[in-house]
Amino acid sequence: MKKIFATTCYLIFCLQLVTAQVPKPTPQQLQWHNMEFYLFTHFGPNTFTDLEWGKGTEKEEVFNPTSLDCRQWCRVAKAAGAKGIIITAKHHDGFCLWPSKYSSHTVRESKWKNGKGDVLKELSAACKEYGLKFGVYISPWDRNHPDYGTAKYNDVFVHMMTELFTNYGPIWELWWDGANGEGPNGKKQVYDWDRFKKTVKKLSPSTVIFSDIGPHIRWAGNENGIAGETNWNTLDTIGFSAGEGAPKTDTLNMGNFNGKTWIPAECDVSIRPGWFYHKEEDAKVKTPEQLFNLYLKSVGRGATLLLNVPPDRRGLIHENDSVALVNFKNLRTKNFKTNLSLNAVATVVSGSAIKSKGLVNDNNPNTFAEIKSLDKERIQVHFKKPRMINCVVLKEFIKDGQSVQKFSVEVSSKGKQESFLQNTIGHKRIITFPAREADDIFINFAESKRNIKIAEVETYLIDEALTEPQKNN
Repeated sequence: MKKIFATTCYLIFCLQLVTAQVPKPTPQQLQWHNMEFYLFTHFGPNTFTDLEWGKGTEKEEVFNPTSLDCRQWCRVAKAAGAKGIIITAKHHDGFCLWPSKYSSHTVRESKWKNGKGDVLKELSAACKEYGLKFGVYISPWDRNHPDYGTAKYNDVFVHMMTELFTNYGPIWELWWDGANGEGPNGKKQVYDWDRFKKTVKKLSPSTVIFSDIGPHIRWAGNENGIAGETNWNTLDTIGFSAGEGAPKTDTLNMGNFNGKTWIPAECDVSIRPGWFYHKEEDAKVKTPEQLFNLYLKSVGRGATLLLNVPPDRRGLIHENDSVALVNFKNLRTKNFKTNLSLNAVATVVSGSAIKSKGLVNDNNPNTFAEIKSLDKERIQVHFKKPRMINCVVLKEFIKDGQSVQKFSVEVSSKGKQESFLQNTIGHKRIITFPAREADDIFINFAESKRNIKIAEVETYLIDEALTEPQKNN
């Protein structure tokens, strides 16, 4: 009897341990996943000096936009279908786009609005007006501040973040660049990341923080806007730090298969060759088709797309960028307008038996079909009449974690099958292939961490030209 009792307790303990070890997103991370696409705005002295990395010695008077209009930024963002804007409140040059009490290198010392301007105040208000999320990039590196390279600077940085959250919140995402170069005194700073994180948690616990290693969102390992074809939302961070101490870029790109913490990937890329506005790049704005291709390789691989659109010297989004963004939105709207699965019969089948019906084509992200046996069960989408198909979109029920390791999309027509092998799914997986007629679509699962929960299976016929790789500028 004692032996049975001990064995039972051991099994219960193991079950609880396994359950506890399944990384899952927080409610704030789930909301972040659903954002999918939002804008970055690199803006500051570099806009006027044609530099990418300012030296910190630029005179404040160089910052003087002639027609700054953050409401125009938000109108463009809304027209593009973006859900938020993250602004470079302080880049490496140390110039603050708000009149910080802890720096003498700010908009207060500039000629813009006779030193009475505040870009963060204007953008924060505009985002609220247009229903957009407001995010802030603040670089810990400061090539201007005299305290940089000393213990005192960590106090300065904490004070600056406190100003941001106190005066301009709510801030949905805080973006930390891990860059760490020399300051005016020739020294590098030892960043107190633990204190920085505790500060944000205290001031704004709902804010999600981005850095190379999170704690909530990670860099995708490149600035090309491309997530890994294998993309796990989990990462191991013990022993690593932001910047030079981060994991290798291929690890950041793919995540860790058995990562202990839910830290999904964000893909940052600029609509232009540079991050700040340069007039000579006006004709080098990415085309709507190139942006759509990046969407497939970021959002379509379970990540989010952070697209940089830098305001020009007027303080406006340039017309060329605006046109590209609107047409990018039109491409997404047109090509993902008709989900053919909605009028099909979707089931989980085991052999010839139907296990469940209608759960993956009900357009409800809160319902899911569960696959418990990889070798017996699969998802079938049966069309009432043959349809031309070249795109399948899958969504895991990630509220309970990420499971799928390998799977295939099988297109069946008149008894002939063709399969397209894939790796992870996560929040969303977009698979494209040459158009073909289909009677049925089967989703076959080859490898998984645990039982699989699929929220949606969508099918589309998109413009064939968009399934081909687009040459980037």
